[in-house]
Formats: sequence, C-alpha cells, structure tokens
Amino acid sequence: MSTVSNVIQSELWGDFLRRLESVGSAEPSERSAAPAGDGPGTVSEGKTFDWRRIVPSIRELRGKETELQELQELLEDGSEGLIDLAKEDITSCQKEITLLKLKVAELLITREESDDNDLIMELTAGIGGQEAMLFTAEIFDMYQRYAVHKNWSFDILDYFSSELGGLRHATVGIGGHDAYKNLKFEGGVHRVQRVPKTEKQGRIHTSTMTVAILPQPSEISLVINPKDLRIETKRASGAGGQHVNTTDSAVRIVHIPTGVVSECQQERSQIKNKEKAIKVLRAKLYSMMLEKETNKRYNARKIQIGTRGRSEKIRTYNYQQDRVTDHRIGKSLHNIEGFLLGEEQLDEIIQSLCEYADYETLIGIISDPSTRYMLKTES
Repeated sequence: MSTVSNVIQSELWGDFLRRLESVGSAEPSERSAAPAGDGPGTVSEGKTFDWRRIVPSIRELRGKETELQELQELLEDGSEGLIDLAKEDITSCQKEITLLKLKVAELLITREESDDNDLIMELTAGIGGQEAMLFTAEIFDMYQRYAVHKNWSFDILDYFSSELGGLRHATVGIGGHDAYKNLKFEGGVHRVQRVPKTEKQGRIHTSTMTVAILPQPSEISLVINPKDLRIETKRASGAGGQHVNTTDSAVRIVHIPTGVVSECQQERSQIKNKEKAIKVLRAKLYSMMLEKETNKRYNARKIQIGTRGRSEKIRTYNYQQDRVTDHRIGKSLHNIEGFLLGEEQLDEIIQSLCEYADYETLIGIISDPSTRYMLKTES
C-alpha cells in the first residue's frame, strides 16, 4: 500500500519542493492565487498554505541535505578514523532528513473541518434476510467494543432488532478524541460470506449490511430554524424499540425545506426521544451540506479510497478463508473472530485507511505541475 513515506522519497516530491521554494522566494505581489475548483487536494482548489510555517522546515531540510552531501564527500576522501565518524553521522543525518520531509508533508496535509467532530453512525441490514440482520448485529457489537477500546462514548439512539436476535436498523452517537477522523471511512457496504446457522445443506451465502457515517455539527456550524421543523408524536411500536409502550413517546421530525426525516422511539420519555431525533436530524443536514461542498471541490477526480457512500462495497468478511479484506486498499487480515472484537485488528485497518487517505491528499497536492499556490503571508 502506498503511503506518505513513499511520496517523500520520490522525484515528484523533489520537483514539488523546488516549485514551492520558487514561489515562496517571489515577492508577495508575484504570488498568484489559483482558481478554485480544479481538483481534490490540489492547491488549485483554493487551498491556502501558511508559507511562514512551511519555509523554516524546508530551509532546515535543505541545510541537512547539504550536511549529508558534505559527510558523503568526507567518507570518500577522509582518513580511516574520520570515515567511521562520518558513517555514524550520515545515518543520523538521513533519519533527520526523513523526519523533516514528513514534517513538511504534515503541514501540507491539513485536517478536514469535521475531523474533530463527534458522529452519528447508522447501521442497516441489507441483502440476505435474517442472515443479514444477524451480521448487522455483529458489526454493531464490533463498533460498540471499538468505542470502548478507544475510550469513546457510545449512545444508542435507535435499535430495531429482528425476531431471531439480529438487527434491522440502529442509530448511535459516538463521541471522543478523533472519533470522526478514525471512523469516517467505515461508511459503505460490508459483505459477509459464510454458511448461515439456518442453512441445512451447508451452502455458503452472501449477505450485506450498510454503515453510514454522519459528522455531528457544532451549534455554530449549523443553525436550524425551529419554524422549518414539523414535529410529530406517536406510540412506540414494532419489533425493535427496546421500550414499546402505550404512550405517545415516539418522535418523528421533518425538516420541511429539505424533506429530511428523523425518528426516535428508543426512550420512554418523549422529551429524550425528541432530543435524540434532533441530534440525528442535525447530523443528516450537516452531512448534506458537507457533501455539496465536497462535490464542488472533487468534481474532477474522486479519491480511490472511496466516496464513503451507502452503495459502495468496502469490506468482505469471508468465513471459509477466515479473512477480512478491505477492497479500497487491498489489505487482508486473517482471524475474523479477532477482528470482530473491535480492538487491534480493526484499528489496524482503520489506521491504514487514514494513512492512504493522507497519501492521496499529498499526491493530489504535488502532482499538478501547473499548480499555482496561495501563500498566506498576512498576520
């Protein structure tokens, strides 16, 4: 799998730094802002780099590269005693150069606005009937354990179970340090291939479930006019709500301008259900807003890691081979039982996805030779 470490060792990276230096050495009046909307991750989409933060690291990098060159010359021409010292210094210098390159790359790869947000996760059974619902329940449990593993909060907003102990649909709120940053690539179709417990002839079936990840907005980033909401109450009913009762505790909220709907009947209290329904509605509206902005920026190219959409197959759980494969990065792990514990193995896949996303962002920034850079110099 390609990573940022691969990029910073490439000729493309060296060419990019030279272009960046040439722009940075120009007078402010000669630094032209690029037109917005040319592609993802590139500066030509209107991305602003703070040259005052980048240039010291580049200068330090150039100084270390000069030092390395001098040490290599000493290695060729020096005495036997100096050669041993030079070899040690060369190893140390090479490590420092790699760290400085990574530092420059990190300054270019900025966090998404929503990376610091909490999130709403929706889990829905797909193709496969009861087997799909059983699989959905297992994935739900996996993420719940992962939240515990990461010391995050895990608030069940809705949980609709099936007759055989599976899960039809659930909505949860997850919060904590880097929760959305880590889970944002989990959205999509998860596929399981195994012999169902109800299968008498031993045939392997394929079933699916879908995960949707919605960043939870702050109060400042999304304001909803109460006049735009239609709030309905009804009795909680049907297989699933943990507290089916005879009072009008279930709440359904419609955002009239967009038609977006949110429902909750998880709690006995109508007030609590309303609070949770509002929370989900806000996340749905915020996700729509972010999607529109993303489409404007990413109209020229979609990142290979995926669109995080509901219809995209992202991962397969093959029980016969005891294998979990993430199709976006081509990475497979064995021991499905361990993966579903929601601990180190799941975290390994998630971190690999984050690393690959950083790689794609950096490639997008440095690969266009015609890019002109917006350099922020004002205080």
